[in-house]
Amino acid sequence: MKALLLMICAISLLGCGADVATTAATGAAIKKQEVEAGKQMKEMADKKIDAAAQAIQQRAAEQQEAASK
Repeated sequence: MKALLLMICAISLLGCGADVATTAATGAAIKKQEVEAGKQMKEMADKKIDAAAQAIQQRAAEQQEAASK
């Protein structure tokens, strides 16, 4: 009887550990997706900043050219 009770308790505890491990793995996967999304947003922002800087430089060059005429 004692052995059966101990076995039931042990199986119950093993189930809890698996649940915690699954939850941790799911959380890690979500964090990985968030990091990837953040990297993509940073790349897009960098491209927009570069494009804006180039446009400013081009306008400045055009203004200098127009002023020198």
